[in-house]
Amino acid sequence: MVGHARGGISTRRPSGPAMIAGLDAATIIAALVAVALSGLAKGGFAGVGMLATPVLAMVMSPVQAASILLPILALQDLVSITSYRRAVAWPVVWKLVPGAALGILTGYLFAASLPQAFMALALGVISVVFGTRGFVRSSRDTGPGKAGSRVGGIIFGFISGLTSMIAHAGAPPFQMYVLPQKLSKDLFIGTTIIFFAMMNYTKIIPYIVLGQLDLSTLWASALLAPWAVASGLAGLWIVRRVNPKTFEKVIFGLLVAVGLKLIVDGLIGMALF
Repeated sequence: MVGHARGGISTRRPSGPAMIAGLDAATIIAALVAVALSGLAKGGFAGVGMLATPVLAMVMSPVQAASILLPILALQDLVSITSYRRAVAWPVVWKLVPGAALGILTGYLFAASLPQAFMALALGVISVVFGTRGFVRSSRDTGPGKAGSRVGGIIFGFISGLTSMIAHAGAPPFQMYVLPQKLSKDLFIGTTIIFFAMMNYTKIIPYIVLGQLDLSTLWASALLAPWAVASGLAGLWIVRRVNPKTFEKVIFGLLVAVGLKLIVDGLIGMALF
């Protein structure tokens, strides 16, 4: 999770190039799994990417994990945009962007003091309820979608920007706003890719200001770049072969799974608070 601390790197494990380049097998495995998860997310399985930061944080500090993953996410965004640049619901994006920008700014200004455990717990509960409801309804609801309101876009965009700034965890609020609109599979994927690409590139500036994108972190990200591209392409290949109705159920299922993970994280964090 993002914080104002300049160091933030666990002293138990090597950092920078050594951390990825061969001195720590556990870190290498965690990094490869985390990047693969973010690749699947960029391919269209929005939500599963939220697991990337927690996986990498098992072997290093959450600050270092989030910092290493940001350049990876930005690179994978470029790979995904080339495939879905023409399939974007721009009205949806523009309703979300103002709130997202405000959320990123709030995350930057209050990164060290935000009650992250409480946020994780609340977001997790909402995600599980919404995902379960959507999964059940998707099997029998064939009616048209309903356009999201501008106010709703600002609210969900804000939550998405805030949680994305803290731990690259902005998918659930985005899905809560967009899924009821019942976009086609390609439009949903393209809109997801563009929206999060805009957020990830915006987040680079506050990450640099907070001192989290130093040369050591960037070098570790660069070493993972080939795997990041391959994972992103694999995600695109897989999602194109999934039935749209099945895809919708998978997204709702991922929302529930990620929500449960957030609930656990929140409860653990509150217990240690």
